[in-house]
Amino acid sequence: MKSAVFYGKRDIRVSEWETPKLNPDEVLIKVMACGVCGSDLHIFEGDQGSTTTVPPLIQGHEFAGIITEIGSKVSNYKVGDRVCADPADNCGECFYCVSGMMSHCDHMGAIGTNINGGFSEYCKVKSRLLHRLEDDTTYIEGAMAEPLACCINGIDRSDIKAGDNVVIYGGGTIGLLMLQLAKLRGASRVALVEPVKERRETAIKLGADVVINPMECSVKEALADHKLNHIRVVIECCGLKSTSEEAIQIVDKQGIVVLFAVTALDASIDLATYQIFQKEVTVTGSFCSPYTMARAVELINAHRLDLMPMIGATLPMEELSDVLGNAERRAKGKVIILPNGQE
Repeated sequence: MKSAVFYGKRDIRVSEWETPKLNPDEVLIKVMACGVCGSDLHIFEGDQGSTTTVPPLIQGHEFAGIITEIGSKVSNYKVGDRVCADPADNCGECFYCVSGMMSHCDHMGAIGTNINGGFSEYCKVKSRLLHRLEDDTTYIEGAMAEPLACCINGIDRSDIKAGDNVVIYGGGTIGLLMLQLAKLRGASRVALVEPVKERRETAIKLGADVVINPMECSVKEALADHKLNHIRVVIECCGLKSTSEEAIQIVDKQGIVVLFAVTALDASIDLATYQIFQKEVTVTGSFCSPYTMARAVELINAHRLDLMPMIGATLPMEELSDVLGNAERRAKGKVIILPNGQE
């Protein structure tokens, strides 16, 4: 099979790779769509993703396709089923797994990070990690299930309640998913902070009440101008020191700040500890998608979210390396790799 193989920092090559042989509990998926994630970029640049990557490896953890072969012990799926995959393949036996914290598994397996993934014509997956797609759900939409599942975890940790005012930093795919989930949770008004004009325009189409260009004005002053004086939740989806620190400054008393974005291992921020003390602010992280994949697929199959405006390009595997190395191409929206061509 043809695969895009990661060999080391900034080194991805499309080449022939042996089609995987199935274990009894696995299926072989013909990958029809695989999203490019910020974690893929971190690995490409030599940093760590959700867990340690040892090359050579086929990246890609946001994928959907059609089952072409099943293992001898697989009874709940058949050849021809349209599915997407949860990349979190954890042990189920360590302290964290049995305590309901599988995203912190001591023996974390992650498809596309330390297990060969979806930037390939075919990928093998344990059947227990699969979720069915409805006939009217496209493979591109199915490939959005994993990032949506991660966002659901972040939204759960934000504890948004009906009537809350929310600010989201970042208008990329994650920020736009967070925007729609916040509205579904009953947020009164959602403001999105984003310097790129096209992303702000997309945010308005997807329901943002206020969009702010931080390059032109103070975020705090812009919120005040729109009479957004009580921000209960701030979700930071940029991974920047400046926006993380500002999130703590603008959140209201007893508010919640979710630091969602993946950062470098040595990244840090200066905590305004007196503000946290005096305002009783909760600052929390959000890691992976523990037990939220099924909910994401339900939302996608029910067409409760508008996903296609986020898609910037659909490309063959041969362009993956250039996309990862070119910020301008990624800024145009979510990039979806089509290992087997158009649907």
